[in-house]
Amino acid sequence: MTDIKIKCLGGMVGSALGDAIGELAFQYRNKEDICIQLDRLKELRYTDDTAMSIGLAESLVKKGILDQQDLGETFRYNYEREPWRGYASGPPTIFSMVKQSGITYAEAARGLFGGTGSLGNGAAMRIVPVGLFFHDSSDLYEKACMSAAVTHAHPVGKDGAAVQARAVSLVVKLDPKEAFSSRAFMDTLIDFSRTPEIEEKMRLIQKLINAQSPPSLAAEQLGQTVAVHESMPFALFSFLRHPKSFEDCLFCATLNGGDRDTLGAMACAISGAYLGIESISQSWRMKLENRSYIEDLALKLSEIKPVD
Repeated sequence: MTDIKIKCLGGMVGSALGDAIGELAFQYRNKEDICIQLDRLKELRYTDDTAMSIGLAESLVKKGILDQQDLGETFRYNYEREPWRGYASGPPTIFSMVKQSGITYAEAARGLFGGTGSLGNGAAMRIVPVGLFFHDSSDLYEKACMSAAVTHAHPVGKDGAAVQARAVSLVVKLDPKEAFSSRAFMDTLIDFSRTPEIEEKMRLIQKLINAQSPPSLAAEQLGQTVAVHESMPFALFSFLRHPKSFEDCLFCATLNGGDRDTLGAMACAISGAYLGIESISQSWRMKLENRSYIEDLALKLSEIKPVD
């Protein structure tokens, strides 16, 4: 199995497990209790975070490009099949608007929140397939924004998703056996960001990591809401705090408050894509809902070349 396959499997499965175990962290607030539940449970069920990541991967595999309309249709089809996954109000509202008026998904997304669009973390939580599939693309930022714009029209919502995709694309190319430079990693993300809100948080992450700040302080300073600039940065911090351990990254992301399942999904997408599938506990992987299908999508993302 080639490295890219290992990395794609790690990114997709890692994100889904971060989501599913993060969901447990809403009820069980420490590592010991969560681990007891992980031993007891026969299946780890994911939320809308992973459902939308699956939809994004499905569209990329089918089309070979980022087709906004197909992506929106895929999201809507998956939502209508499984509306109980825990979706926030935004996507169903957009799906209904498109169905009733015939406008595009991007047009509907621009109509949310009084015409400003959403700056939530929903575009970033699902972005891992874009970072994996387009990891060598010079226009990754534009691809990520196109993906985000189907539901998140606000510049900060799109920028946060793009930076998360860039983080995934960076670690795909790194060898986890070699030394990891958090400074080089963050310098790249600072340069990549295009909104003051995201750039400011990227600089703050670097300061917190350099100061070896405890996760509780980092979570407080970086933010703990569902806005992307107040959640995705702590997911990045969690990865940088524990770059060599998927498990430690996961528990850092999910046990310090905030949007725990989405923090787990974002942090573990990066950790899994960096360390590869073999770094993730096999007992966890075997319990992941729809594991075989998620793994199949991951392998296809690694095998198909994006259409120019």
